[in-house]
Amino acid sequence: MFKYMPHTHADIDAMLKTIGVDSIEALFSDVPKSLTHHDLDIPSSLSELELLSHMEELSSMNTPLKAFIGAGAYDHYTPTVIRHLIERQEFLTAYTPYQPEISQGTLQYIFEFQSMMTQLTGMDVSNASMYDGATATAEAMFMACAVRRKNHVLISETVNPNVVEVVKTYAKYKGITVTMVAEKDGETDYKDMESKLSNDVASLIVQNPNVYGIVENYTGVKTRLNETKTMFVINQDPSTLSHLKTPASWGADIAVGDAQTLGVPLSYGGPYIGYMTTMNAFIRKMPGRICGVTKDSEGKRAFVLTLQAREQHIRREKANSNICSNQSLLALFVTIYLSIMGKKGLYEAQQQSFDAAHYMYEELLKLSHFEKAFDKPFFKEFTLTAKTDIHILQNALKAKGYLGPLALNRFDQKYDQRVTFAVTEKRTKKEIDEVIQILGAL
Repeated sequence: MFKYMPHTHADIDAMLKTIGVDSIEALFSDVPKSLTHHDLDIPSSLSELELLSHMEELSSMNTPLKAFIGAGAYDHYTPTVIRHLIERQEFLTAYTPYQPEISQGTLQYIFEFQSMMTQLTGMDVSNASMYDGATATAEAMFMACAVRRKNHVLISETVNPNVVEVVKTYAKYKGITVTMVAEKDGETDYKDMESKLSNDVASLIVQNPNVYGIVENYTGVKTRLNETKTMFVINQDPSTLSHLKTPASWGADIAVGDAQTLGVPLSYGGPYIGYMTTMNAFIRKMPGRICGVTKDSEGKRAFVLTLQAREQHIRREKANSNICSNQSLLALFVTIYLSIMGKKGLYEAQQQSFDAAHYMYEELLKLSHFEKAFDKPFFKEFTLTAKTDIHILQNALKAKGYLGPLALNRFDQKYDQRVTFAVTEKRTKKEIDEVIQILGAL
């Protein structure tokens, strides 16, 4: 007997035929052979200590690089205490939030996560949580289409292309039309938005700071969108909300993004955590779960699942999403980070990122290798036009232990020689000066 229902050969052949490949191996054709056939050379019959020592020797083959790139994943400080706290028994429970009497720890930190995200964004309610910032944006598109009962969305070209691709993929299989709004001088072109806006458009999706790191100005956008009953979706790095105007202050109907910047380490690409917040009027169209606080029969504070707008609780055809399990561990990670840092700590960390980024920006412009791409406000990430071959710049820094800059033309050739640098509170002035010195010596 199998513990699960395995696919038959006929099942596998039918699925492969549907997606247009000949074999399962063909699905991995894009992965370099050097990675798929890498021998870790692990001897048999090693003790735990011997195996750990062996793996440490292998890890020395890697060259850790100090990151000066972002594009959606940022090397922020992770307090060491977080890893110790998330292993406490109150949190490491096998019980799901459906059993509130034995999962109070889980329910409490989900509630606290929701509370903190609404404070940061200024929105009314939050769920806990989404898979990452890109899929959270796609879920916001679904939500807007469900609320407005329309199947057409606009998305700005200044949104990270990785996010755009995920949105388009989600839209394709839901029959949703995605129209791009042009950019102008590094920001959303609102004249182009005007020409594409109609009563058939469910939402406009923008990003702040955008793919160039520019802090966009949304004055008057919400008023115009209201004329066609179009919802306003803002994808925003939540750490920047310690300084920048909240999505709510811009009139956003839904605010989403990746909360990786709130203490979650880069971890070679994940797992990360998406957030979604909205206004009370749209709470029943929000995917996932919402936790609330109440009192038990003895009058003591208790946490419960308040709203579960998911396909297991309502008719499947009325469910907006099939997201059914929250990313509890990552929500806890962010909750502890924000609790430890507090308002003052988060503000100070981001102020250091801001100051370091602007210092580096000014120093790089003194070199002959770069010139301004835009003259716009930015936070901790900025874009320059490289006057030297980008690979030469990257290889020079890599040889000295630094990762950067990010070539935007890897997304699309329209970006040409544009490169981005991202600077966080972990990057010291000494490191920045060394990067300047390395590039200046080319």
